[in-house]
Amino acid sequence: MRILKILTLAVAIGCTRATTVPSTPTRSANGHMPATWYAGSATCDNTPAFHVHEYSSGFYILRQPACTNFEKPFLFLIIGRSRAFLLDTGAGNINVAAVVDSVLNAWRSTHNGAPTALVVAHSHGHGDHVAGDDQFRGRTGVTLVERDTLSVRQYFAFTSWPEQRVTIDLGERVIDVIAIPGHQPASLAYYDRTSHVLLPGDSFYPGRLYVRDTAAFVRSITRLVTFTASHSIAAILGTHIEQTNHPFVDYPEGTKDQPAEHTLELTRTDLVVLDSALNTMRGRVVRTRLPAFSIWPLP
Repeated sequence: MRILKILTLAVAIGCTRATTVPSTPTRSANGHMPATWYAGSATCDNTPAFHVHEYSSGFYILRQPACTNFEKPFLFLIIGRSRAFLLDTGAGNINVAAVVDSVLNAWRSTHNGAPTALVVAHSHGHGDHVAGDDQFRGRTGVTLVERDTLSVRQYFAFTSWPEQRVTIDLGERVIDVIAIPGHQPASLAYYDRTSHVLLPGDSFYPGRLYVRDTAAFVRSITRLVTFTASHSIAAILGTHIEQTNHPFVDYPEGTKDQPAEHTLELTRTDLVVLDSALNTMRGRVVRTRLPAFSIWPLP
């Protein structure tokens, strides 16, 4: 009965929150969102290379334009005193390094040339998030964490995968790193302690949550629920928007022009809804539409 109440409440919240696109930027205690993340149409006429938005000081959200790839992935750049951290390198067909360099150079111009180092890592190893890796590989001052699970475990110093939680210190800015396999074996979530933003990659976003390893995915979502119970969460920002601003309705796979999108940010309530739904399935995960996302098991 308790789970049913949680689901019912969350559906009501989701329906209310998802029916309109905000006309003004939405704000939290730590940052603000733009009025829209519209990524443009199938053509690149008058479309910027990336939609770049400073959510809060030193926390940048980048979105790849639709004309370059229908996935329109989001990338995140977090800047500390000694290192910057780039999460994902996009879906290809675009110069992501030039955009990142531009943002970092502008930051350095007002921060005494710091930071000089850049770490490039991934939310997971799928092609639409790692296609720009070669633009960073071998560059001076850049550390590229390769996409495979072994490289991820070695760089972040996991000694007990996936239960252990580790951290990376960017210099007066600490990020918690949480292993969340299930969507993909090397999936990770990142929590920025400064902005209180959780970045779960493709494991949780407004769209189709593709589940490839059922048992691992269920445990990973529960791990995130447990983590967020003891940490302030300003926003949960995934790496795609596939949902429309109408509850239970998404854009079909391959859609480029999405003028009526759901907001990027989800909440801890949404995460609890997902966790509750998965646990009620008792290991037999089935395709399920919820207001802000869908559970989408794959063979």
